[in-house]
Parts: sequence; C-alpha cells; structure tokens
Amino acid sequence: QFEIVESGGGLVQPGGSLRLACTASGFSLETFAIIWFRQAPGKEREGVSCISSSGASTKNADSVSGRFTSSRDNAKNTVYLQMNSLEPEDTGVYYCAARGTLMGCPRIKLGDSDAMNYWGKGTLVTVSS
Repeated sequence: QFEIVESGGGLVQPGGSLRLACTASGFSLETFAIIWFRQAPGKEREGVSCISSSGASTKNADSVSGRFTSSRDNAKNTVYLQMNSLEPEDTGVYYCAARGTLMGCPRIKLGDSDAMNYWGKGTLVTVSS
C-alpha cells in the first residue's frame, strides 16, 4: 500500500517554529519532488514549498519566503518543512504531495495540484496566542 503521512503539526504562538515531516511507506520518495500545500479555513488550497527529488533545488511561495525551508533525507524516506517566524495567517491544514518527476523546482508550478501523484491526509497547524 502506497501511503504518505504528515506529522509535526500543532498549536504554536506567533513568532514560534514548527517542523513538519512527510514520510512515505510502500514506495521510495527518491524520484519524487515534494510540494507542501496548505489550506486555511475558508480559503483555497495553495502550494507553499517545493523540494526536488534530489534536494538540489527548492522554491517557496512569496507568502512564506525567508521563513519556511524544505529539506529531505532520502535515506529515511522523509521530507521536512521547517517553519519559522510563524504568523496567524499560516494557520491551516498542511499537506504533503509527491510528484513523480526529476525536474527542478524552478520548473514546477507550486499550485499545480492536478500533477501530484500521491497526497497525505494533512496535519493541522494553528498559530495563535
């Protein structure tokens, strides 16, 4: 069974940090770019961060640039999203999605959800005092 599971969400105060993890089972993430999406209450889902299959390239949405960083450990079949300087506007359900491509992130549209091959069920991040 092919599955992606996100973890690491929770409640954090504004200015705080969280690290999300995305772990795959049943298949290797080595040939997959990973895109992190989020969906805030009442808003459309948006792509916020990309990391290529090799980890050589990343790309972030303007809304999280300088605060969020994607990384990966292919030996652990896990991808991470480090989120710093969190703001209430970052609240939402965060999804990990895998796209079977060797393209670098500059060529990948963050919002192209139809191109994803696998999705996790999401983890909730709440930024509130």
